[in-house]
Amino acid sequence: MIGLEQIGEIARSTPSKIVLLVIDGLGGLPHPETGRTELESAKTPNLDRLAREGICGMIDPVGPGITPGSAPGHLALFGYDPLKFTVGRGILEALGIEFDLKPGDVAARGNFCTMDAKGIITDRRAGRIPTEKCTQLCQLLEAVSIAGVEIFVSPVKEHRFVVVFRGKGLSSQLSDSDPQREGLSPKAVSPLSAEATKAANIANKFIERASATLADRYPTNMVLLRGFARYPDFPKMSEVFSLKPAAIASYPMYRGLAKVVGMEILATGATIEEEFSALAEHYNNYDFFFLHVKETDIAGEDGDFDRKIRIIEEVDRALPRLIDLDPAVIIVTADHSTPAVLKGHSWHPVPFLLRSKWCRPDGVEEFSERACVSGALGSFPATDVMPLALANALKLGKFGA
Repeated sequence: MIGLEQIGEIARSTPSKIVLLVIDGLGGLPHPETGRTELESAKTPNLDRLAREGICGMIDPVGPGITPGSAPGHLALFGYDPLKFTVGRGILEALGIEFDLKPGDVAARGNFCTMDAKGIITDRRAGRIPTEKCTQLCQLLEAVSIAGVEIFVSPVKEHRFVVVFRGKGLSSQLSDSDPQREGLSPKAVSPLSAEATKAANIANKFIERASATLADRYPTNMVLLRGFARYPDFPKMSEVFSLKPAAIASYPMYRGLAKVVGMEILATGATIEEEFSALAEHYNNYDFFFLHVKETDIAGEDGDFDRKIRIIEEVDRALPRLIDLDPAVIIVTADHSTPAVLKGHSWHPVPFLLRSKWCRPDGVEEFSERACVSGALGSFPATDVMPLALANALKLGKFGA
């Protein structure tokens, strides 16, 4: 693939606009009774219109057979090789809630979870508790004290929180305590390098004391930590792509990820309609928009096939507001697949469409997994999305003599 340095040499600033709509976890698998995926089951006249007017394909977020997390899936869409540019979930969550990170801070993403009497995790998300309850529990954990380190615990959304460890000699080279599925016990945090032993001991003490604090708080009687990280130093999209980029995302983690690559974070409400309203409100001020819809991923993780269909249809109903703005490039895709039948992220490629005045429509009649497989773009890596977007917005010069 062409690297960021080479793209930076030929990228140019123009007035044309690009909108990247990421429908989180969009890809699915067929329902055993109907043989159709969630996207194939949904009524999507506006997405189908964009597919007919544009060019389609399927993208691999990281690589064939690889199940991506949200961070690498999005970084690839933004043009950053997820194998080279890595960032832990903790930093993204902390940035998303505008936590005042200091040099040397180590942040981790936390889940309140449910553990049975045998120490087995029965629900990694504790029933997706309301954010208000998460806030109350974080206040309890703020009282946890460990010598030689400051500990900050802040709510994010629903069952999610951030814990930040501040002190001398802390490394982020730590394994997760979250086994990533039910039916297992939480793991001990292990150092991944010799200099991380101190931080691992502190993290394990925090988990132990948090467990004691939450012992009588069923179903939120345990915490899981993952994504230990420090703030990364990534090249910014404005520098690499000559763009003025902005992000519209209701979930903190995705705002944090957008900050890492230099996007300006725009205020928005929690609903899909409010996110599209924010796009219209700020449309004249930027030339690249990342518009993120989270609810499809949540429905997929919950195994709620019908709810995922309804959310896709809600996005489709909102699309005319984007179409009427008539940006030079509209892209609709996802960071990964989250099939409801699997209740989690999966390795399956995700559908992709790009509509531009300068693209070659390929005859695809609808936006779905089966249809996009036959699209002219074929199957390609997600890191190629940004060069395609820039080219179709006439923002790339010639490469080479």
